[in-house]
Amino acid sequence: MKVELKDIHKHFGSIRANDGVTLSIESGTLYGLLGENGAGKSTLMKVLSGFLTPDRGEILFDGKPVRFNSPEEAVAMGVGMLHQDPLDFPTLRVIDNFLLGSPGNWLLDRNRRRLIELTIQFDFKLDPNAFVSDLSIGERQQLEITRLLGLGVNVLILDEPTTAISAQQREKLFQALRQLTEQGKTVIFVSHKLEEVKSLCSKVAVLAHGKVTGEVKMPCQTEDLVQMMFGQKITVGKRLAVKFGNSVLELENLTISDWRLEVKGLSLRAREGEVIGLAGLEGSGQHLVMRTCAGLLKPSSGRIRIFDQDMTGRAYRDFIKAGIAYMPAGRLEEGLMAGMTLREHIALVEKNTPFFVEWTIATKEISQRIQEYNIKGKPETPVEELSGGNQQRTLLALLPRNPRLLLMEHPTRGLDMESTEYIWKLLSERAQQGTAILFTSSDLDELLDRSDRMMIFFGGKVRITESHNTNALQLGESIGGKGFE
Repeated sequence: MKVELKDIHKHFGSIRANDGVTLSIESGTLYGLLGENGAGKSTLMKVLSGFLTPDRGEILFDGKPVRFNSPEEAVAMGVGMLHQDPLDFPTLRVIDNFLLGSPGNWLLDRNRRRLIELTIQFDFKLDPNAFVSDLSIGERQQLEITRLLGLGVNVLILDEPTTAISAQQREKLFQALRQLTEQGKTVIFVSHKLEEVKSLCSKVAVLAHGKVTGEVKMPCQTEDLVQMMFGQKITVGKRLAVKFGNSVLELENLTISDWRLEVKGLSLRAREGEVIGLAGLEGSGQHLVMRTCAGLLKPSSGRIRIFDQDMTGRAYRDFIKAGIAYMPAGRLEEGLMAGMTLREHIALVEKNTPFFVEWTIATKEISQRIQEYNIKGKPETPVEELSGGNQQRTLLALLPRNPRLLLMEHPTRGLDMESTEYIWKLLSERAQQGTAILFTSSDLDELLDRSDRMMIFFGGKVRITESHNTNALQLGESIGGKGFE
């Protein structure tokens, strides 16, 4: 199915998310849509998939105009979208989620067979009876892809699909997308990651400030794509040398567990100015360690000390008072509150008076942070209306200015190259001022380039290594289990 977008306009108040976008995508193409955070990519794809109605412009399928008033109508016409955060029901089973949207035919055995056929075809490991809450983000994406294909989708849109999945899951996803285009389906791959788009797509359009700034066939020079995205060359930085100070965090023979996994016998000392990266496949134990260091999870045994103060078993609020700041991976699940504005969030973080909110002060403070972190929004913007990348910037902007220990899960997830460099510049400045930083990431290069030491996790087991003694190949093999026998 050939897809054409002609002069698409979509405004949100004074913000022009799409400002006259025109694209033509041939049937059976793996088409890349590239752009920095807030460039208008997600908005354009939500228009195409029926989640939003354009203010102006038209959509054509095989030369015929179409108009959608809902995602249901788009799916009925063969267009489905995989969002940054999977739209599923975690409390239901895999087969229940697969059935969602199925028109009329709810025969369980037939749908179960169809689900199994699709998982075998694309080598997805999905148990129909498993609960979605037990799946990784990558597996939830696989479930959503199979659900959309089961509904008969011929145009599949993927919005930043690799921001929270492992390297192995990414390769499996790419293999599935190539299979789909070989079958004649059209795949639109939305991303800000240049190398992924270059390796996967046959043609790429670049958006900036709501407009198309270029359209090129692959292969194309990275410098040309960067120029179209940002209008300038971006220099990738490295970890700056920092003289370490006193011990900030000490973990002594720590054992942590939940119903799925146990991390046993962990000992670590993090010093002022030190940056430690936590590497591993999703669910290998990094999340347990981060939540324990933040005071959200109590260890089964062992001790936790912050500046020689025993914090074992203490409440979360005590960890906050001790100077611990935690940024979770879940943007709207744990980090932000849907329905509240940016100004209301800063009012919660910056308590100016015991009883009343000084809204003038809150407006001034959030306006400053919006500018500092380049958030595409206003003080009165509800956080759920921000793009994924701008939600990530907001999480970073809400962190305390000078924490003693900063715990961050995927700090640059969903951020473009320019934003990533800027964020790490700010984090480097904090490290130079004595803040110890622990962060998780699925990006091997980020772990190697930004950390002094790494904690490598595999099935609850942990190894600690110096970053300068490890390369990407060795790190990839380690998180896959090599050396943990």
